[in-house]
Amino acid sequence: MATAVAQPPLPAASAQSYPSKPVRIIVPFPPGGYTDVTARIIAQSLTERLGQPFIVDNRPGASTVIGTEAAARAQPDGYTLLYTGSSTFTVNPLLLRNLPYDPLKTFVSVGIVTRTPMVLLVNPSFPANSVKELVALARASPGKYAYGSFGTGTSSHFAGEAFAAATGV
Repeated sequence: MATAVAQPPLPAASAQSYPSKPVRIIVPFPPGGYTDVTARIIAQSLTERLGQPFIVDNRPGASTVIGTEAAARAQPDGYTLLYTGSSTFTVNPLLLRNLPYDPLKTFVSVGIVTRTPMVLLVNPSFPANSVKELVALARASPGKYAYGSFGTGTSSHFAGEAFAAATGV
């Protein structure tokens, strides 16, 4: 996960310490998921450390475009942050035409906050107990099994498609 801010045209000059008012953290995913939960943990910590509320604002939809556009349209004053995954800036520009923002010019990265490993899981009652068994089942019944991802164009979607291509399922 990364945090970015809309890029101001010029550095702001101010005698006030930051933050002097509440800060909004836009999360372009629904509440309850990994990105939302980590954003809330970070928001709580920043609120405690900096003495101003950091408020999570979930804006899911359209492969993160809705929330990212809201951040892009916000006043570029550092009081709106975007907390999102890398696919927002790496995959979306390749797959989605006419983005309502320029991912390279509109945002400045504040930093990488977390790294998320990908894991392959099945229900304990599923008849496969290894990747080899899973692939054999999928090959024996084409179209019967599916995988879940965070959405079209996300890193988990690409991982699922890469797995399918590599294993021939």
